[in-house]
Amino acid sequence: MNYHDPVLLQESIDGLDIKNDGTYVDATYGGGGHARMILKKLDANGHLYGFDQDEDVLVNLTENERFTFLNYNFRYLQRVLRLHSVDQVDGILADLGVSSHQINQADRGFSFRYDAMLDMRMNRETEFTAADLLNTYSAEKIQLILSKYGEVRNAKTLAETIVAERAKKPIQTTADFLLIMNPLVRGNRNRYLAQVFQALRIEVNDEMGALEDFMKGCLEVLKPGGRLVVISYHSLEDRMIKNFFRAGNAEGEVDKDFYGNISRPFKAITKKTILPTEEEIRINPRARSAKMRIGIRSKGE
Repeated sequence: MNYHDPVLLQESIDGLDIKNDGTYVDATYGGGGHARMILKKLDANGHLYGFDQDEDVLVNLTENERFTFLNYNFRYLQRVLRLHSVDQVDGILADLGVSSHQINQADRGFSFRYDAMLDMRMNRETEFTAADLLNTYSAEKIQLILSKYGEVRNAKTLAETIVAERAKKPIQTTADFLLIMNPLVRGNRNRYLAQVFQALRIEVNDEMGALEDFMKGCLEVLKPGGRLVVISYHSLEDRMIKNFFRAGNAEGEVDKDFYGNISRPFKAITKKTILPTEEEIRINPRARSAKMRIGIRSKGE
């Protein structure tokens, strides 16, 4: 199965600065592209743990005695590692993008290119879908989600239209939703629809809450000097990662001691985000919005 082309592959492996006998986590296993590269760097004493909540990845698993797959959302990083008697690790990698496989599976409802049920669940064991959101949330709450997570320009109009139309007929499929949206599209159609679908997906999967829990877990399990590499795809994710690197919390509120010294949980490897090359974007267009940050866990935190 061609599940997913790993983004910023060599850059992320370099960023981890892998020790051959170290313990590492691929927090977003997906197609296993990053994981296979990490395993190549490990000897018999090294180990890699892979997290992914999507059961579709089970057909793609790497068979290796130095690899353990954990079928959980990465927000439970610390708790699940402890269940496996792992308290600290040398490095963690997370690629926050939705996989090509998920987008291209019509029945998952992630893409406006296919007519399917409005699902968008990354973990199909959960019950709440995008259709549930559209048919139950208030206009005010839908507007907030569209504005905050998708930066949709006419969020208020679209939200009110959704509520008015669902009173006539429940919104169940992509086709139902496109009929409502088409007259309201502003600017480039594909970009507009992508922003709307992104906003719904983030809410359905509580992606920002999961990312915050994950970052908190990273602070607990990374050894001093350990490395965290995170690839994000929209500004809200990148801002939260930047805040955690700088201050150790989602809001970016710095903690100062009695003398005014700022406690910094991570030392950033580079001041600016690392971006894919033009060549990578040409080969893999989904890499175009990727941004990578690398942090070293500070000592004494």
